[in-house]
Amino acid sequence: MAKQKVDYTEDAIKSLDPLAHIRLRTGMYIGRIGDGSNANDGIYVLVKEIVDNAIDEFIMGAGKKVEIQREGDTVTVRDFGRGIPLGKVVDCVSKINTGGKYNDDVFQFSVGLNGVGTKAVNALAASFEVRSHREGQAKYARFEQGRLQEEKDERTKEPNGTWVRFTPDPEIFKKYTWVDQYLHKRLLYYCYLNAGLAIVYNGQEFVSKNGLRDLLSHEIGGEAVHYEAFHYKGERLEFAFTHGHSYGETYFSFVNGQYTNDGGTHLSAFREGVLKAVNAFSGKSYAGEDVREGMVGAVAIRMQDPIFESQTKNKLGSTEVRGWIVDEVKAEVERWLHKDQAAAKALLEKVAANERLRTELSKIKKEARDRAKSVALRIPKLTDCKVHFTDAGHRRRDETSIFITEGDSAGGSLVQCRDVDTQSIFRIKGKPLNCYGMGKELVYKNEELYHIMSALGIENGIDGLRYNKVIIATDADVDGMHIRNLLLTFFLRFFEELVTRGHVYILETPLFRVRNKQQTVYCYSEAERDGAMRAIKNPEVTRFKGLGEISPKEFGQFIGDDIRLVQVGIESMHEVATSLEFFMGKNTPDRKQFIIDNLVYETN
Repeated sequence: MAKQKVDYTEDAIKSLDPLAHIRLRTGMYIGRIGDGSNANDGIYVLVKEIVDNAIDEFIMGAGKKVEIQREGDTVTVRDFGRGIPLGKVVDCVSKINTGGKYNDDVFQFSVGLNGVGTKAVNALAASFEVRSHREGQAKYARFEQGRLQEEKDERTKEPNGTWVRFTPDPEIFKKYTWVDQYLHKRLLYYCYLNAGLAIVYNGQEFVSKNGLRDLLSHEIGGEAVHYEAFHYKGERLEFAFTHGHSYGETYFSFVNGQYTNDGGTHLSAFREGVLKAVNAFSGKSYAGEDVREGMVGAVAIRMQDPIFESQTKNKLGSTEVRGWIVDEVKAEVERWLHKDQAAAKALLEKVAANERLRTELSKIKKEARDRAKSVALRIPKLTDCKVHFTDAGHRRRDETSIFITEGDSAGGSLVQCRDVDTQSIFRIKGKPLNCYGMGKELVYKNEELYHIMSALGIENGIDGLRYNKVIIATDADVDGMHIRNLLLTFFLRFFEELVTRGHVYILETPLFRVRNKQQTVYCYSEAERDGAMRAIKNPEVTRFKGLGEISPKEFGQFIGDDIRLVQVGIESMHEVATSLEFFMGKNTPDRKQFIIDNLVYETN
């Protein structure tokens, strides 16, 4: 049937009011909606936008405490800042592009979105209430889905500040679950970035006295370091760093309180400043990788009108900050090195050791490259895609992914149904080497692990990473779990930044297929299977033992728009070392006892 022709007239042009646009195009304002299983899911962004306003008050010198409470799905935030001017309360929470953050005299380094954040929360909330307290007077307003339902003037005996209570709208967020761990980490970061600020969440208080120094102490835990972390705090720049005994570099970078997990110009300028300071102090010309190998650092800047490279604000693109950050970092680090001779000696010894190791590794790397060339034709492990994460400016670079899968059967299914532009497949044979406790030179000598490094483009660090998502796709059985742990051990041991920057994922695939002649349902758990069996008449149930049992036709839907991924994250760096030692070290009796103590018995 021919497609009906529609006239392009004035009647075809539609205008949405701003609040309706937020509800229709939610992703433009808060990113992903999600279900609460990821720290960047929408429900946490809603909390962030409200808390950001409270943090802005603290930055401006008003209020040293923020109280947050969550009861079920309802979140309440109370700050003790100046309070929204009473005559503008309704406008500030419901009218787009209304707010004090456009006035640089009032908000110099705002965290929240200019004129959008609170309005987005209001529009996406089933219920939204706000009360501003100022000098004995208060203004209260209540909204539903962004529409004003009630407003009134009140008298109050409470101290100045703003109170907000909201419940995410189930029409937008559907089914979700809160994970307090994600909120705890975000609130801790707020405190590290704003020393002296106290945040109370459901009765638990978060506070930091030493800023970014405390962040490093928390991340490193009890692990040995080469010297006590150097900490500097200026008006626009704060940073701290030390050298540990792990491989690679690990950084935590922030702009106006926003965690930039992909770094950006402020992080590269910080790294350059440290290099210049060390070379100026030592009178040598060390390579950047020698100075930074094993470094753990944190850097935070405050600036007006930052420019980010993506909507999610995870990478700073502002180029004008580079010059002054490099100069300030160089000057302060050089001053510290002259002042603390013991720390300077320990740092230079670490740099010299890094240089020696790099020289030794260069020969091993060359041998590994030559070996890889000689076997590349015989072992076609990588089925590559056309677009890569290194293709700066390409509109699909963030979609790029590599599936690391076991064997040819599973890899074959993936190859046949993948998106050839953005999805690549790397097939491993057998189980990779357990590299816990091994040196980097042994890893380069291992053929399987070297092929993985080559496929990802990370032989010389993750700046060359060719895929935004590194997806471990193993069978949901004992062997698959073991391979997954071996791969995670490899990444966490030698390329920890892959994980801390959020590039590593686990692919969830269905365990069961429940169907009859009219309907087919794929289930990811026994609970889903049982529900499907009740809903489908005369069901036939198939248990998938491995990815290779799923046909390419079926598999396509599991790696397409409805792909289920679990992002691999770490609570703190020191927990990585503890966990790897327990699960992958040589303490077999302890692990055996742990398994015995935690066995789950199931009866049919």
